[in-house]
Amino acid sequence: MAGNTYGTIFKLTTFGESHGKAIGGIIDGCPAGLEIDFDAIQRDLDRRKPGQSKIVTQRKEPDTVDFLSGIFEEKTTGTPIGFQIVNTNQKSKDYGHIKDTYRPSHADYTYDKKYGNRDYRGGGRSSARETASRVVAGAIAKQFLKGITFHAFTSAVGDLSMDTPYQELDFNEIEKNDVRCADPAFAKACEEKIKVIKKQGDTIGGVITCVIQNVPIGLGEPVFDKLHAELGKAMLSINAVKGFEYGSGFEGAKMKGSDHNDYFNNDGTTKTNLSGGVQGGISNGMDIYFKVAFKPVATVMQKQETINAAGETVEMQGKGRHDPCVVPRAVPIVEAMAALVIADFVLRDKSVRL
Repeated sequence: MAGNTYGTIFKLTTFGESHGKAIGGIIDGCPAGLEIDFDAIQRDLDRRKPGQSKIVTQRKEPDTVDFLSGIFEEKTTGTPIGFQIVNTNQKSKDYGHIKDTYRPSHADYTYDKKYGNRDYRGGGRSSARETASRVVAGAIAKQFLKGITFHAFTSAVGDLSMDTPYQELDFNEIEKNDVRCADPAFAKACEEKIKVIKKQGDTIGGVITCVIQNVPIGLGEPVFDKLHAELGKAMLSINAVKGFEYGSGFEGAKMKGSDHNDYFNNDGTTKTNLSGGVQGGISNGMDIYFKVAFKPVATVMQKQETINAAGETVEMQGKGRHDPCVVPRAVPIVEAMAALVIADFVLRDKSVRL
């Protein structure tokens, strides 16, 4: 299997399966001498881990990261940083009923046809558990990117959508509610909706907005490595993501050029920021902001018609512990992937200084 590495200079390779002994990764290209805040890494892992509230999967995993190399006396050495997170709460028997059955909208069928086999225990390599490794690497990238801030938050759950401009929100509110929304009232409405959906044995999707601030001018490598293109690739690599838009996004397609143009101030900043902080594929110093759409989790606790490995039509029903809405736990994953993109571009462009 190829495609397990992301990045050009600041590289992350991940390994492991949902129900294997451990998951983990190797970070290559991280500069030497970076002082590591291990508590900050664990805080981001705790934001992603299962079992943290009543509206997420109740799988209980401490998600404690163990660093194996590349760090000495709490500073990076410049050599590959190896780490692992041991899986401690697998219940593989919950998946015995799908050993020869393809779950609708899962990777079961495509993995089986491509590789000739599949790990049916929680999806194996296709499981979103792999994203814990990304969070570790993203947390280190954030520490390298001193002064650049990443704030992701839930901005929609199902048909509930928050249209308040991010400039009017208090990012300090994000971690004060289980939905991870910067608007407490909207968060409460979303939480109630998720609980209703969960009670129905169903799932629901949503949208995460991410804002990156204090980004230096000059990040991005046209023409094929535009900054927004890499952000899009990074976000679309996250499990369950169905869409990405930055700046004005699809709404910009409805506007006239005279209304959409970001006119300059004398200092090079712009009066508006419909460009989303990126022009010509290069950061312009304004806030970078984008939205990431997540589909409903494919595993539902309702009976569904599907096929088995023999091509026969069969009936199946989800079992075990699953998220009714993946969005709250995906917030730190979006931040992590954004940090990996920015860190890689900073190291690629030697003219940029943090």
